[in-house]
Amino acid sequence: MSQQLQGILTALATPFTADGELDEATLRKVVDRSIHGGVHGVVACGSTGEFTALSSDERRRIVEIVVDQAGGRVPVIAQTGATSTAEAIRLSRHAETVGADIVMTIAPYYEPLSIQETTTYLREVAGSVSVPVMLYNIPMATGVDLSPDTIGTLAREVPNIKYVKNTTIDMAQSAQLIHHYGDVVSTFVGWDSLLLASLVEGAAGVMAGTGNIVPAELVAVWDAVQTGDIANARDAWNRIYPVIDAIMQQPFVSAVKAVLGAVALPVGPPRAPIAPLDPATTARIADLVAENRLVSAS
Repeated sequence: MSQQLQGILTALATPFTADGELDEATLRKVVDRSIHGGVHGVVACGSTGEFTALSSDERRRIVEIVVDQAGGRVPVIAQTGATSTAEAIRLSRHAETVGADIVMTIAPYYEPLSIQETTTYLREVAGSVSVPVMLYNIPMATGVDLSPDTIGTLAREVPNIKYVKNTTIDMAQSAQLIHHYGDVVSTFVGWDSLLLASLVEGAAGVMAGTGNIVPAELVAVWDAVQTGDIANARDAWNRIYPVIDAIMQQPFVSAVKAVLGAVALPVGPPRAPIAPLDPATTARIADLVAENRLVSAS
């Protein structure tokens, strides 16, 4: 990958069959749906992709499928974080070997690690590959919040740390990353409902699970911001915000999979123990999609 990553990235949903197995054929359709919608990259095995419910072999297979199906049309980001440094390194090296353009690594998400332990892990994982690395800051899941200063220091110390996905409602923190550390790390905001605010603030892009459902509509907001047409960006955002807000008020993975299945492409339920979204809520959000003429049901 020669160009700097930017734009709308879809955090891909992972389809499962009725008996809970990985649905490889539908995963390829999920990849194509986002690429046909104009997104600038796709993410395998992220939080929306239920990576914590996948075996290591499944995670490897998903990255292989996504890389193959993307076929160089857009960059592929492989989320390779794990609860041990050794496993994260194994997954990262595999992702690099099979052609992922960028490795994204979440901090370990069970033991309450110190900042020093977390940064040591991130340095070792990033240092194990030669492709660019995206740090994944999601303190609600890891219990560790990587401050802008910490992220900036890591990016200066480790040459291939080029990006950060900042998944928090704290827009002030993302703004500090953008304005104070934009010379060393490009910030992608991972909170879907902050898409317009993030792009206007100057984020390199947004990583969105709702990109599975409305990829072209998210890209329309990006395009308008890039041309400086904030009025059109706001109009485009106002059309999709009610749907994104409704999804984010529900358990996110369940809502993304249920609404995607209702309006466009059945991808099966979340893997147990996560419960599917209830039919009434699914229908209500699907009606919002139809009312705003966002996605055809075909």
